[in-house]
Amino acid sequence: MDYLISAMLGVVEGLTEFLPISSTAHLRVVEKLFNLPLESPFWKTYTIVIQLGAVLCLPVYFWRRILKFVSTFPRGERGDRNVLTHPLSLTLLAFVVTAIPAFLLAKVIGDNLESLKVIGSAMLIGGAVMWAVDALYTRPNTNHMEEMSPLQAIWIGAAQILAAVFPGTSRSMATIAAGQTVGMSRAAALEFSFFVSIPTMFAATGYALFKAVRHKADATSLSPAAMTSHEVILLVIGFVVSFIVALGSVAFLMAWVRRRGFVPFAIYRIVLGLIILIWAMR
Repeated sequence: MDYLISAMLGVVEGLTEFLPISSTAHLRVVEKLFNLPLESPFWKTYTIVIQLGAVLCLPVYFWRRILKFVSTFPRGERGDRNVLTHPLSLTLLAFVVTAIPAFLLAKVIGDNLESLKVIGSAMLIGGAVMWAVDALYTRPNTNHMEEMSPLQAIWIGAAQILAAVFPGTSRSMATIAAGQTVGMSRAAALEFSFFVSIPTMFAATGYALFKAVRHKADATSLSPAAMTSHEVILLVIGFVVSFIVALGSVAFLMAWVRRRGFVPFAIYRIVLGLIILIWAMR
């Protein structure tokens, strides 16, 4: 049964991490449904590890784009960029804008992660915002990452702070909607959202994993040497399943957004947000 639960959580994480529907909300609901001991050191580590599995799919999926950006730095493929405006620099800029406030607000973020009311409200409000943005901002002037400005990157980085502080908002939803409001096309906003996720999520999961496995005798730590073979297998299953499913979900979303909008995801968020709020109140 543990193996099935691990595989299921891997599917949930991989499927929802990059779709604009909040992986945090889905994991919290599934974990509570199965009464998993969320406060135990192992399950804290487990949720970090499966998120890391999802993150690793991004450099695999975008490896050609990454190599192109690296080889054309700093002038860009068209020769019209510089050190400050190259896509790699803008990705780093958005990451820095997000990372510092998020680190300072770590306690607030941790408290909100435990609140179904916060998660449900963020799902509901985020869905309404996404629907409105998708309907109103239909004439983009930035169709590719190579055309972005530093101000657009800063704005998207700031939107990620909102997603971090209020779990359920969804990092993808916040960055995509923020990009659309400053003139980016759906595809450009989505691609930049993925690129910003690489340093942001590697830093967040790396720091969280370091805290979880540090060698101290307190209730929040888990030394790798203290894991049983059963727990190691659970981690491997969740990691591998999360990676494979996340790779498929990224490919699906990139293909979907070029032909359709985000309204179906907005409706889903609103419905699920209402369900979570009713559940939390009862």
